[in-house]
Amino acid sequence: MKAVAMAACAAVLALPVESAEMDHMPLGSLLIQRLENRFHGNDQALAWEAQGWYGTDYQKLRLKLEGERDAGGPTTDNEVQLLYQRMVADFWDVQAGLRYDDQPGPSRSYAVLGVQGLAPQWFEVDANLFVSERGDPSLRLESEYELLLTQKLILQPSLEYKLALADDRDIGVGAGGSELEAGLRLRYEIRREFAPYIGYQWNRQYGRNGDIARAEGGDDEEGMWVAGVRMWF
Repeated sequence: MKAVAMAACAAVLALPVESAEMDHMPLGSLLIQRLENRFHGNDQALAWEAQGWYGTDYQKLRLKLEGERDAGGPTTDNEVQLLYQRMVADFWDVQAGLRYDDQPGPSRSYAVLGVQGLAPQWFEVDANLFVSERGDPSLRLESEYELLLTQKLILQPSLEYKLALADDRDIGVGAGGSELEAGLRLRYEIRREFAPYIGYQWNRQYGRNGDIARAEGGDDEEGMWVAGVRMWF
């Protein structure tokens, strides 16, 4: 009996150590948040957004990918971020690293500083400050929310706001110009790791950004239907 009690005490004392070891065990994951076709009139485009990470609960190396390619045409947007991430509070991480944009116009490199986490009411938030190789600063705020209609049917509204703080006309950006993007996607989780979805996305450019878009013969407002799949590995 004494031996059993001693063994039980030893097991309890070992729990924090084991938990700490698991917290520091490096793991990896890849989430393809969006892989979708976008339909705007007779035009179509393929768009993607993904995040992968490797590390522990406290610090990670994170890779972010985002882009768009016209059907049968060139890639119109391609962004890659490589970030070091560290937990600073429950559900909140600070991130720092590099971003590289390769697009039809001139490419751009940026230093990145941001935070990512869960705000009250479980809103996902990703806020970043970018400073380009030219010294031009810009801000980006993204937020998403998941509304469970059933155990498998999920409605996901999203909002993204970009603000330029300096002129870079070569890539269609003017000081004080901004861009707002809103989306609504309804997905069905066949499994947690695989979920097709449909939805609608709208974006509008304001201020100098809108002026530049119109001057170049483009539109400052656009809406499109989307259909795609979300995958997690």
